[in-house]
Amino acid sequence: MFKIHKSFVVDEHRKPVAVQIPIEEYERLEEILENHGLSKLMDETTDDEGLSVEEAKAYYQSLK
Repeated sequence: MFKIHKSFVVDEHRKPVAVQIPIEEYERLEEILENHGLSKLMDETTDDEGLSVEEAKAYYQSLK
């Protein structure tokens, strides 16, 4: 796992209200979350029955 460099933003009572991170780290986190979500979706659909070539073509045509 990579290190996240955090800066906390506090209100007038010194209560934490937000966190700032470098944009590069934010973009990396976004990529990790997206990949994780895609992986979960792929795992969920592995048990689904696939389409034949003709069924896939018919489905694709119905989307146009």
